[in-house]
Amino acid sequence: MTSTSHRILLSAPQATPEDFTAVQVALESGWLAPIGPDLDQFEASMRNRLGLAGAVGLASGTAGLHLALKYLGVGPGDHVLIPTVTFGATAFAVTYLDAVPVFVDVDSSWNMDPELSQQAIVDIRSSGAKVGAAVPVDLYGTPADYSRLLPMFAELDVPVLEDAAEGLGANHDLGPVGTFGAGAVLSFNGNKIITTSGGGMLVTNDLDLAAKVRYWSTQSRENYPWYEHEEIGFNYRLSNILAALGTSQLSRLDEIVAHRRQVRQWYREGLANLTGVVIQDDPPWGTSNAWLSVATFDLELFPEAPTVVREALEFENIESRPVWKPMHQQPVFASNPTFLNGTADALYASGLCLPSGPSMTHGAVSRVCRLIQGKLK
Repeated sequence: MTSTSHRILLSAPQATPEDFTAVQVALESGWLAPIGPDLDQFEASMRNRLGLAGAVGLASGTAGLHLALKYLGVGPGDHVLIPTVTFGATAFAVTYLDAVPVFVDVDSSWNMDPELSQQAIVDIRSSGAKVGAAVPVDLYGTPADYSRLLPMFAELDVPVLEDAAEGLGANHDLGPVGTFGAGAVLSFNGNKIITTSGGGMLVTNDLDLAAKVRYWSTQSRENYPWYEHEEIGFNYRLSNILAALGTSQLSRLDEIVAHRRQVRQWYREGLANLTGVVIQDDPPWGTSNAWLSVATFDLELFPEAPTVVREALEFENIESRPVWKPMHQQPVFASNPTFLNGTADALYASGLCLPSGPSMTHGAVSRVCRLIQGKLK
């Protein structure tokens, strides 16, 4: 990298004056303990946003996946279906319960393929193993095909946990992302659609699920004056101070999503004259929050394009990133069961995530597009 210009990040967080004020008020209130009124308010605001009965603020989305799968009864040796195109946390949480992640390829929306999922369940059961759960992921903020997935999993009696870590603010024709399955898990990591710096949330209409996750996440402490524990607990709760930031950010979620979608549209327009370059679009069944704008390149026209473009952008101090490396290609999961159709491998070879954060202006997007055009023309 030789450029000294200001670095353009992939998805940098943004804090407004209202965010600073919310955190300051929380600090001045004296509620520096892990829980408090700001955490209560954040959970209530999320319940209202999604129209759900339960919400539990947690230290991370990963914590939510872990505890929700535990509640669903996933245990040692159980097989859990996840799409192979996802962040590692989706699979890691399965292993915390000594269960086996099973990697299913994706469809044209880049989300869990319904037909392959059905085949996986049949094959796993025929081998004598138990299918403990399925965890669809709303990849890059694009809703999975729940109109097909949910009836199929219900018919086969497989519990569903939605990994909506990237999907808050997106919508399926059936409802908002985060409202499918037994429960859903959100992430508020620093690069997500809204952030609490670090954190996550379990959202659900199952109040027993919410209560159990709340109990486990506060060290399984019983209601006694002393510390009494009847079950193993976890230190997984979100802090009151971070929740104040989350409530402030959630209040402008629609504005944030609108900007991300505008950024994606600017990319689409700026690269329209390049044959063989496509920006991911909404699926037929819903609208994405466009958390990240992702380009795919026709490798017959532009061999090695993702690498060439990424290196050219990095030279100009602009961050971009390959799409998630499929879980079945990860060394740690080399021996795990897979059900593949080639889509994930092709996506990893041809895809590149472009800068998409709240600070991206039309001018910044145009600059990225000019650099891409310069390398590919």
